[in-house]
Amino acid sequence: MKRTPNLESISTKLERIAELARRAPTMAIRTLAHHIDVEFLHAAYHQTRKDGAVGTDGQTAAEYAANLESNLQSLLDRFKSGTYYAPPVRRVHIPKNDGSKRALGIPTFEDKVLQRAVAMVLNAVYEQDFLDCSFGFRPGRSAHHALDALWSGLMQMGGGWVLEVDIRRFFDSVDHRHLRTILDQRVHDGVLRRVIDKWLKAGVLEHGELSYPREGTPQGGVISPLLANIYLHAVLDVWFEQEVRPRLEGKAFLVRYADDFVICFALEADALRVADVLPKRFEKYGLALHPEKTRLIEFRLPSDEDDDRGSFDLLGFTHFWNKSRTGSWFVQRKTSMKSFTRSLRRIYEWCRRWRHANLDEQHAALSRKLIGHYGYFGIIGNKKALGRFLYEVRRAWRKWLDRRSQKARMQWPRYAQLLRRYPLPPPPRVSAGSRAANLTA
Repeated sequence: MKRTPNLESISTKLERIAELARRAPTMAIRTLAHHIDVEFLHAAYHQTRKDGAVGTDGQTAAEYAANLESNLQSLLDRFKSGTYYAPPVRRVHIPKNDGSKRALGIPTFEDKVLQRAVAMVLNAVYEQDFLDCSFGFRPGRSAHHALDALWSGLMQMGGGWVLEVDIRRFFDSVDHRHLRTILDQRVHDGVLRRVIDKWLKAGVLEHGELSYPREGTPQGGVISPLLANIYLHAVLDVWFEQEVRPRLEGKAFLVRYADDFVICFALEADALRVADVLPKRFEKYGLALHPEKTRLIEFRLPSDEDDDRGSFDLLGFTHFWNKSRTGSWFVQRKTSMKSFTRSLRRIYEWCRRWRHANLDEQHAALSRKLIGHYGYFGIIGNKKALGRFLYEVRRAWRKWLDRRSQKARMQWPRYAQLLRRYPLPPPPRVSAGSRAANLTA
């Protein structure tokens, strides 16, 4: 029988770490690894996904769990003694919006458990340092919270200029030397630093060939987004808040979700100054901005005489000015064309692959996919895009049902009857009163 970790004990440990970090915001903490014991690893194990792809050792979560107690004890002993070996990650490639592919590393299951445990400790430290402008891979700071902060900031500022920034191959470009220097400022624990170094140096297995990249974080692992946040906290967030913003003439604010961010300015002159110095700042830390995807957008509050309104994309939404029924301008958001196309492409591919499954299974799966889509894109002002997505999903389902057989074709009248038996869920009603609940979903 698998035992359940003592969550209260784990929470107490993490609070002690957080309290120490709060009391000494400029101190490098030297003793952290002693908080990780078998109970702590049990908690990390329970928080690790069990249905993910297997790593280079081919071991599944179920196989690891078959001898869980001894496996976790062995993992702890190797971690504490410094004999833990960080296995190579298996690299796969997933398509991006622009047609290119993103490299994704898949660690072994045991490596994921240890990364989770170390990330829990580091999170307790760095959550005391991270600024309000950063979102993503942080507790209680989702993409919806970032979107809400952006909307509120633009409405309060009355628009202005938006610097839309894209970091070229960020996760593959993080400079290990700079990352170690940044970590030195807060974490001096030898056991933790040793295992982090091993993850940074771990090989990559791709098409049967093993390589050892000298840059980048172990993308795909639990530790990668946290290291990315730590890196950009120092490179961007602190720099902007402490050095840049005090020198600007007008208001400005930053919203960052992992490596996606925009900087909004009230004055064009401020925006131009920062746009000029930002590439130099990133180059100093081994990063480069994508020249075609980084741009300055005029996003001023439109006047009745000048109806020219700019727009920009962030986190799957297009942001633009629109008029309310009372005639006042507000920032509206709708599903971006890239996100809409990507989501619909996945639906078409799923319907094609599973067209021969029974209708009950297809209906249940498509309903879950639609509800998941609504859960993210179901915000105020996006009702039209949600309705269009439902319409296109219905078309996709009919198309591939029609290809199940050359004899029994799925004509529209027959399909209408099928939809009455297997209705796909409509978009939820999102009202002003439910806005806060929607944003925290």
